[in-house]
Amino acid sequence: MAAVVVVAGASGAVGGQAGIEGPVAGAAACPVFPEDNAWNTPVDTLPVAENSDAIIRSIGADTGLHPDFGSGKYDGAPIGIPYTVVPGDQPKKRVRFLYADESDKGPYPIPRRVKIEGGPESDGDRHALLIDKDNCKLYELYRLFRRPDGRWKAGSGAIWDLRSNRLRPEGWTSADAAGLPILPGLARFEDVAAGEIDHALRFTVSQSRSAYIWPARHFASDDDSANLPPMGLRVRLRADFPVGDYPPQAQVILRALQVYGMMVADNGSDWFISGAPNPGWDNDDLHSLGDVLGSDFEVVDTSSMKP
Repeated sequence: MAAVVVVAGASGAVGGQAGIEGPVAGAAACPVFPEDNAWNTPVDTLPVAENSDAIIRSIGADTGLHPDFGSGKYDGAPIGIPYTVVPGDQPKKRVRFLYADESDKGPYPIPRRVKIEGGPESDGDRHALLIDKDNCKLYELYRLFRRPDGRWKAGSGAIWDLRSNRLRPEGWTSADAAGLPILPGLARFEDVAAGEIDHALRFTVSQSRSAYIWPARHFASDDDSANLPPMGLRVRLRADFPVGDYPPQAQVILRALQVYGMMVADNGSDWFISGAPNPGWDNDDLHSLGDVLGSDFEVVDTSSMKP
């Protein structure tokens, strides 16, 4: 269970909380990957890609952003992709994978009441993110189910060292179609409460290209059109966008999109931004992001970032 620690007297509060300790609530000692990791690197000074306009049109120039997270519930389940913080001595479980040849065998530290995207009865992606707060390991699973015999099964799984920049092997998926970690791309309330999101966000598109660019490692399409976004594509909000016209929580998200941008991580609905559920989110603030259109973004040429 992610523990929220309120820091008395901290400044930069958004949404009524004074601040939260650590880069991830409940795992204060662990970074969410090194400072020079792709997710944590600003892209506001990088050039615009030559085919930016065509790719933006393919995603939807007139389509608004959709924050796929918030407070409260939708259809009886928390809104967003949750994460579960566990201690280093959490008992580990074997998982049977559908895509075993591209999954890390584990075992995985799955508690009985693990948080699953969409709730325990969901039939969607059912992502489960587990953070070992003592060893700074991240375990991510796609379509996690508990079998009738009490054992676990999933579509795929990946294990990450939060202190390392190591990527998946070439061509491997993860718990995400792009072969990327999910946690670093989530909008997390603890960041917004502190007044700044200092990392890129994760978003989905309905049509992607049968290609991937660094740091992605996998694609999930059979369409090779150069006008479609490859997995790992990074976009950013234009520098002249009027961020100040938006409410407080939306402003923090929009500033992050100007500086760090967001990466195509999976197939799904166009311009859906991922985040973790939290009662601190102001859903009215978040809904204002729907007024931000695809045409307000530009594709970033990230070729210089690859080591």
